[in-house]
Amino acid sequence: MRGLPGGWVAWRVAVSLLGVAVIAIGVILLPLPGPGWVVIFAGLGLLATEYVWAARLLKWVRTKVVEWTRWLAGQPVWVRVVFGVVTFAVVAAIIWAAWYLAGRPGL
Repeated sequence: MRGLPGGWVAWRVAVSLLGVAVIAIGVILLPLPGPGWVVIFAGLGLLATEYVWAARLLKWVRTKVVEWTRWLAGQPVWVRVVFGVVTFAVVAAIIWAAWYLAGRPGL
């Protein structure tokens, strides 16, 4: 496709639209139980195939996730348990709020 006249533009537009769409789906999935962040990173990975800024951002995010995971793994068990409980509470509150607001038409 890149060999065709104007094909590289069409390819870049298609990759851009697909990447943004995948990121948007990931954002929608964030408050729901599911792989919201994984979908967002997949969309960013798509954009990284065409854009240097996206590749840099993806590399930075990967570095931060690895640092965070190593930091959390090095903490005492009680810290990891508290973090897990707080994370569960936040996700449950988001799900409850979405359920509550979905049952209230007109908001």
